[in-house]
Amino acid sequence: MVSGAKIFPKYAEFFCGAGMVRAGLGNDWSCALANDIDAMKCDVYAKNWGGKHLIEGDIAALDVAPLLQPIDLYWASSPCQDFSLAGKGRGLNGARSGMFMEWARLIGEAGENGFAPRIIAFENVTGLMTRNGGKDLCAVLKTLISLGYRVGALEIDAAKFLPQSRPRLFIIGVRHGVSVGSLAGTAPEGVFHTEKIKSFAAKLPNAIAQHWVWWAHDTPKPRRLSLRRIVDDAPNTDWLIDDDVSRLLLMMSEPSQSRVRKARSTGKTEIGMLYKRGRPDESGLNRQRAEIRFDGLAGCLRTPAGGSSRQTIMFIKGNETRARLLSSKEVARLMGLGERFMMPDRYNQAYQVAGDGVAVPIVSYLDRTLFQPILTADERRKVA
Repeated sequence: MVSGAKIFPKYAEFFCGAGMVRAGLGNDWSCALANDIDAMKCDVYAKNWGGKHLIEGDIAALDVAPLLQPIDLYWASSPCQDFSLAGKGRGLNGARSGMFMEWARLIGEAGENGFAPRIIAFENVTGLMTRNGGKDLCAVLKTLISLGYRVGALEIDAAKFLPQSRPRLFIIGVRHGVSVGSLAGTAPEGVFHTEKIKSFAAKLPNAIAQHWVWWAHDTPKPRRLSLRRIVDDAPNTDWLIDDDVSRLLLMMSEPSQSRVRKARSTGKTEIGMLYKRGRPDESGLNRQRAEIRFDGLAGCLRTPAGGSSRQTIMFIKGNETRARLLSSKEVARLMGLGERFMMPDRYNQAYQVAGDGVAVPIVSYLDRTLFQPILTADERRKVA
């Protein structure tokens, strides 16, 4: 806190990756701690933000000592593979997604020492609401409630802010006793209280429901950044040769081929986003297909696990077709990172940094809509 009127709250970022939460919170926040186990991501973080508060290592081995100070926000974007619909459904029993419990341990230990954060934010895949019949998310909520927090959820698609389809679940918790002003509602209102969240909340057991909050939030302004504006003029990915482009076109299902024909008919340069995925054929065997969209959005960026998860950008003008993998700069732009952000030199690492990250404008939106107003309301209560 700085003498005068302005408050510079502190935050701790867990599973911090390359620091996209830090990018979203900006200069009005002060970093108290950043932690990640991945050496490559920590290197990217340090190059962009410095290493003063960065601790590289397993969260399970992280000591609570650096957290024994006034910290207003804990943010965790824990590994999602065991919650994801693309994963194997191990849920909280999975080695990766189970790291949530280590985060909860640190919240509890900090609280026992009188330094519980006022706000906690947990970001994960929307499949957490349905995985294991919703039991995994209920376990998450029960854990946070047991630590002294009232909780609520928002389902936010990055497409509201960026030209990327990337729906994610954001659990926001506020410690009991912290004033939230008019931000705690009793009924779902707002664009990010989706049908999926309302359906999940309707089935909550009373032990959770009595601590559930429908967080008030504003409708974001219309997205300004278009897919055309993320195109890299000097990409670090090679253009595919004609034979490879033809092979992609032949891999398309009829709906995708129809979209290509429609794009050709405009006579203008149309930009399509293509990705490969397994689909059963007429005999029931799984066959790799190429699917393309021309709706102005990229599909959800995911950590590369072979060529199928890396997206191809395709430019079509009449019968001319060019294609290449998304460049490092393009994946950075699709996550809302600034032009000065230094991505890894190796392409797959850049894609991993992006695929494992949180969309920067969403963090800024939550700060503007919830975090700052909550902290302001609580400060006013303290001086009243």
